[in-house]
Amino acid sequence: MAQMTEVRWHGRGGQGAKTAAVLLAEAALSEGKYSQGFPEYGPEREGAPMRGFTRISDAPVRLHCTIDSPDVVVVLDDTLLETVDVCAGVVSGGIVVVNTVRGGERVRGQLSVEGVRVFTVDATHIALEEIGRPIPNMPMLGALVKATGILDIETVYSDVRGKLGKKFTQRVIDGNIEAVRRAYEEVTEG
Repeated sequence: MAQMTEVRWHGRGGQGAKTAAVLLAEAALSEGKYSQGFPEYGPEREGAPMRGFTRISDAPVRLHCTIDSPDVVVVLDDTLLETVDVCAGVVSGGIVVVNTVRGGERVRGQLSVEGVRVFTVDATHIALEEIGRPIPNMPMLGALVKATGILDIETVYSDVRGKLGKKFTQRVIDGNIEAVRRAYEEVTEG
């Protein structure tokens, strides 16, 4: 039976959840895996809650629907913990990665599920320092890779270079890669 990992991204419009979901899927392709990445929008405006989805498998992915029982949940904005059940349907033993300044135990108290591993990182702070903008998607990509081991981090660096190299300066590319690297190193389990 094929092994598939399903990731559900929770963010707000403008935080890069769609980009991260798609970039993770593209990086999986670079490692010879099958994948898909796509967004789901509600009211299409900046700041509105939105979700992204990534599936990574060792066999072709034939599902074409949202992810209701994710193995991994990534939360780009911890204020969503107050208004959205980000852990709805998460599998037992799943992984939750949250962008927050609060520790993992405090975040765990806000979640509606037990039996998951919780990882936290201050991705917004990293993004501000490395990219100059409070867009946490790239740091969260690094934190996700560290928490799950789903891909090799070098593959992610290469794919970030390739994707961003088409439209941004070397300074922006380097800042994004450094943001991914820092979050990979700074994410903690709590």
